[in-house]
Amino acid sequence: MTNVPASSSASHSGKPQKKRKSSFSKRKVDHAYYWMAVPAALIFAVFLYVPFIQGVGYSFTNSQGYGESKFIGLKNYFALFIDDRVGHAYLFTFLISILITILVNLIAMFLAVALNGKILFKNGFRAIFFIPYTLAVLVIGYVFKYIFMTPLPALGQALHISWLSQSLLTSEHYAWVPIVFLAVWQSVAYSTLIYLAGLQTIDGEIYEAASIDGVNAWQRFWQITFPLIGPFFTINLVLSMKNAFGTFDQVMALTQGGPDSSTETVTYLIYTNGLTGGEYAYETANAVLFFIVLAVIAFIQLKFFGNKEKI
Repeated sequence: MTNVPASSSASHSGKPQKKRKSSFSKRKVDHAYYWMAVPAALIFAVFLYVPFIQGVGYSFTNSQGYGESKFIGLKNYFALFIDDRVGHAYLFTFLISILITILVNLIAMFLAVALNGKILFKNGFRAIFFIPYTLAVLVIGYVFKYIFMTPLPALGQALHISWLSQSLLTSEHYAWVPIVFLAVWQSVAYSTLIYLAGLQTIDGEIYEAASIDGVNAWQRFWQITFPLIGPFFTINLVLSMKNAFGTFDQVMALTQGGPDSSTETVTYLIYTNGLTGGEYAYETANAVLFFIVLAVIAFIQLKFFGNKEKI
């Protein structure tokens, strides 16, 4: 009598063969995942982590971006903490980032709930709200600069509104308003799409059951909708704050950091002083410090709001 191998016997019997298991775990592994993931990880590392590590190295030197340089230790980092201009840039960036994040999420959530309802021309409204996201910030920024420089002051003068009678862009106290307005105007579209995606995941039968129980519109939103889109709220909060911290194009197009450096953000300061001001190593240290701050804030956001998610 001839002995038949177990695998051959399984294939002849029509039963699917078991996939090969990884030597590192007991999970079934498909090699196709390695072919897709490993090259992408290598490319990602070469073009992101290698320049980042080089940048960290530059932050410990006195390099101006060209010529010879020498190692100076932590002097750049110590200097950052006593630099009033850097301190103001961080404070300004934090304040407008918090304001932009709150406004973007409030407006986007309101629009998403409205666009998810039973209204006419729903798809048309969605397209209209998404258009700002497709426009280049620098291009639309110069359009808004004209609006804030000419028609808006004229309107303020006609209505006898003193603070609006002059351009907000030239006011040291109100120059932040156009920057926040432009950032919110463009960011709302993307956040609205994420919230709409979250609303699509909610089963309509939950709302029908709630209607039978007699819940009102506010209870329906606060006790049903908001908890169920918790993961989408968390990712929206992290992304919108990360984008707000990177506010650069708006400043470049509208105020260029003025008047009197009152609207300089951290990213704008890193660009102007690092690439055009001869402070390459100093602003590289600033960029490394800013990266650490952003990473810590993102971790806190994910940890805090992730624990509160219902699904």
